[in-house]
Amino acid sequence: MRFTPWATRLVLTLSLSATAFLTACGGGGGSSSSTQIRLLNATQSYANLDLVVSDKTINSKVAQATTGSYGGVDTANAPIQVQTSDVGNSVAALAPTLAGNSNYTLIAYGFAGSVRTSLLQESQDAPDSGKVKVLALNLAPDAGQLDVYITTPDAALTDATPFVAGLVGGAGSGYIQLNAGTYRVRVTGPNNKTDLRLDVSGVTLDSATVNSLIFTSTSSGTLVNGFKLIQKGAVTPYPNSLSRVRMVNGLAGGTYASSTVQGQTLLVNSPSPNRADYISLPAGASNLVVNVNGKAQSFAAPNLVAGADYTLLLYGTAANPLLNVLVDDNRLPSTSGSVKIRLINGLSGNNPLASLVVDYTTLASNVQAGSSSAPAMISSTPGSTVQITSPLLANPLYNPGNNGGTTSLTPLTANGVYTALIMGDSTVNTGTTPPTMPGATGMFIKDR
Repeated sequence: MRFTPWATRLVLTLSLSATAFLTACGGGGGSSSSTQIRLLNATQSYANLDLVVSDKTINSKVAQATTGSYGGVDTANAPIQVQTSDVGNSVAALAPTLAGNSNYTLIAYGFAGSVRTSLLQESQDAPDSGKVKVLALNLAPDAGQLDVYITTPDAALTDATPFVAGLVGGAGSGYIQLNAGTYRVRVTGPNNKTDLRLDVSGVTLDSATVNSLIFTSTSSGTLVNGFKLIQKGAVTPYPNSLSRVRMVNGLAGGTYASSTVQGQTLLVNSPSPNRADYISLPAGASNLVVNVNGKAQSFAAPNLVAGADYTLLLYGTAANPLLNVLVDDNRLPSTSGSVKIRLINGLSGNNPLASLVVDYTTLASNVQAGSSSAPAMISSTPGSTVQITSPLLANPLYNPGNNGGTTSLTPLTANGVYTALIMGDSTVNTGTTPPTMPGATGMFIKDR
């Protein structure tokens, strides 16, 4: 299963009768050279898009999360472009083989500079009364594999069986028959029901209809948006209402910290350096509670944007704790085989600048305390020299490959996303040769 330059070809292998729905099947056929096509704008970056076939505009100004109307095209001459509605620049192009006397929806998804397309042939026979056919379609390559649950509204996820498990980017489940009704749709990471990526209630699947549940990436790269597309019918968007949050305790001197967000626990009386894993929670006002060495802190509660990932960076000292909210970019590298890496500086003290150096090339220079560098994209390697440095010192502050004085290399796995963290007291010990920063400590995290 892979993406092609012009479309996501979805070969569905859930069963022996799996449907390849990008080629003629079902009610298509005949000798007709005409077929019907429309555009679904499922992108994150383009407010309006046009669908152009053989230089003829089929759909104009298709807004995000909507479809255009069907237009007839000649199957013998059907080069397709998806264009911006304002300037007319092409953001995706394909030259598919179309079956005559059929219907297609071209799904455009992704972000500016990396728009992809998936061509969905709509030729499934309708199920019997009281039944529905449902296809789950993972068009969120940044999210990785997904488990999809379709349950009654009040069902506990802990007791639920996936509608489809391990759905990779670009893959579909095949059409599966269910009873008609109103359901709750939840999407999680693979084999991890606590890794919630989407939670939507009130998804109505009407009797005798064919439906596609389409999942696309949000700005974070990990959470997903949803769409319900009825065959030859309307689309209903289900934008993500969640955010993901984690906390890093980078306070100097092994200071203890506890924290909750919207009543969910991040840290429990944890000494620095420490971190909590991401949790998913409703976007909006965060209702943040932080205690440092048992004393409540009065930090401003951040407003969490739906679809985004955040690191709550706690740094400074026990006497003067500071908090900064960092927006995390956990989208996968845009170039296959590369990695993304960034630096978070949680040092305290006077002018505690830090830089990130990989294989003796500086990727982020003089990052201020309490902030993060922009992610850098570099080639993956089986082993790299990763160092966090300070302009005050000749030797590195932190090297994750250094173990007991023996330097080894740090693997940077292809398509991975990494965070290098430096924390603690930035006071320089000038009584040593060379000078050191003994209160500083680091972490190296593989986020994806």
